Amino acid sequence: MAGLMKKKKSREAEIPTASMADIAFLLLIFFLVTTTIDVDTGIGMVLPPPLDQEVDPPPVKERNMLKILVNETGLVLLEDKPSAMSLIRGEVRKHVTNRGADPNYSEDPRKAIVSIKTARQTPYDAYINVLDEVWMAYFEIWDSEARSLGHPNYKEYVGSLGDGENEVRSRVPAGISIAEPDPS
Repeated sequence: MAGLMKKKKSREAEIPTASMADIAFLLLIFFLVTTTIDVDTGIGMVLPPPLDQEVDPPPVKERNMLKILVNETGLVLLEDKPSAMSLIRGEVRKHVTNRGADPNYSEDPRKAIVSIKTARQTPYDAYINVLDEVWMAYFEIWDSEARSLGHPNYKEYVGSLGDGENEVRSRVPAGISIAEPDPS
């Protein structure tokens, strides 16, 4: 029996590591394939081409233009008066839907223009918030126009059109002018 004990040596247990590299590689590929990367897409707007320097811009009556200025600190000036961001939507609705009633606002929704102008150092968030408020005013106006045509709301009206002409937007086109900042 003593001889048997001598032959039996204690061996340490070994973990086979030959396939560890394969497993790590497969995990790496799995995580690369399944990971999503957020990409900021920016604002979905198509800017017009630059104006020809020799051609004057079309004339616009002062009455038909609502001026919004956002300065370097993010302060909003509505018709050169300090204003809260929350008041923009209501002012845009009044301006566009005035239909000539108040001489301080536009003559007709087709002639109404909302001019947004910023300074070069304007915070991006302030600019986006102003632009959102203006667009939301237009969507509220379009919703009201769709209801006047007998539709439940603007979204369902547009969904029922297919590729047809949008009567609501022909009645009240979005007249938004993004003015270039003053050079500083």
